[in-house]
Amino acid sequence: MLKSPEGYLERYFEFHRLGTNWRTEVLAGVTTFLTMAYIVLVNPAILAQSGMPLPAVTAATCLSAAFGSILMGVVARYPLALAPGMGLNAYFTYTVCQRMGIPWQTALGAVFLSGCVFLLLTAFGIRQLILKSIPQELYAAVACGIGLFIAFIGFKNAGLVVADPQTFVRLGNIKDPNTALALLGLGLMVTLEIWRVKGSILIGVLTVTAAAWAMHLVHWTPSQGGVQSLTATAFKLDIPGALRVGLVEIVFIFFFVDLFDNLGTLVAVTKRAGLLAQDHTIPRLNRILFADATATVVGSLTGTSTVTSYVESTAGVAAGGRSGVTAIVTGLLFLVAMVAAPFVGMVPSAATAPALILVGSLMLTTVTEIRWTEPLIAVPAFLTLILIPLTYSIANGLGFGIIAWAVLHIAAGKLTRRDWLLYLLAILFLLRFVYLSAS
Repeated sequence: MLKSPEGYLERYFEFHRLGTNWRTEVLAGVTTFLTMAYIVLVNPAILAQSGMPLPAVTAATCLSAAFGSILMGVVARYPLALAPGMGLNAYFTYTVCQRMGIPWQTALGAVFLSGCVFLLLTAFGIRQLILKSIPQELYAAVACGIGLFIAFIGFKNAGLVVADPQTFVRLGNIKDPNTALALLGLGLMVTLEIWRVKGSILIGVLTVTAAAWAMHLVHWTPSQGGVQSLTATAFKLDIPGALRVGLVEIVFIFFFVDLFDNLGTLVAVTKRAGLLAQDHTIPRLNRILFADATATVVGSLTGTSTVTSYVESTAGVAAGGRSGVTAIVTGLLFLVAMVAAPFVGMVPSAATAPALILVGSLMLTTVTEIRWTEPLIAVPAFLTLILIPLTYSIANGLGFGIIAWAVLHIAAGKLTRRDWLLYLLAILFLLRFVYLSAS
């Protein structure tokens, strides 16, 4: 008896084992896209300050996000969406291009080389070894820290938390229409979650968007882009220039930060989705890392900074996404965004902010996996958990956690030969922090 194409796809993506269906996966993919669509506007705005043409970077951002997300969905079959990473794009523009005076073409060459290093480390199994060397308690702390991180971003975007020169942060104006609308959106989403309504986050985002438009709170400016503009950056990278000895440190920074941001996001999303194996390993890890590294290489060829997994993928997971179809749908929507670039940005931050807050709160469940009564574990876990949101970096939080873990275990006389890679990572992180402080 002939099987339908849908049947083959459902078996390939393991719908039955994961307890999912097409409707849930599509809704999850749309939810993920809406929570990270801001990158289509923000990434080009940052990279354009390096001298790159804005329309071309907009198209490259969409194309690289689409390629990476679809590749992740098809090859690795995980609900992980990819796009040019925040933080690394700022390093690309403000440090490499502006402060060091390096042309953006050469900086793209450095991104390309870092992606090639990723591919080599993945092929030789080194990235997998790094992932296995990190203690499980730090994994749990990373998941919690990322939950606080994306919730903090949500509070900031909603205007509920604002900057203050004396106390760094303070409560925003809840009478501001955008803030009030975001809080109402959060209440709606949580209520729908309580009643177990499918697509609760997406319903909340669309409802708040409609209300914001009706209240004239959306100040939308058509963005530039389109497929035809891609020629200004595609294949313009300068690899020979990036191979100069003086740029080795730049390649290393691109590589190092992306490695640990990606691993942290990967652990958090798979934990939240319940996709970890019983022994806490991640099935098909090689494929995940291959997709990530390949996306960075392709991104540099199209004309954008390092492509990495996005913590906003947890929004799709919270909406029920469990398979690669979620990532594929997100990727297809990025392709649509490239064609319809002028219409990107029609969803206000007041609509996506409550989604990030809700997802962040749901990610704190792993806090119970940490042995808080044991200082040897609790202190490194706490540093990881708290410094991710406070330093606005997954890599920074994980770095301090690994350093603290290594130092405390040495002080307690519990240094073991089998943990050599963890101690090596601690040294590398320490050197990175010293370098960043010096520069």
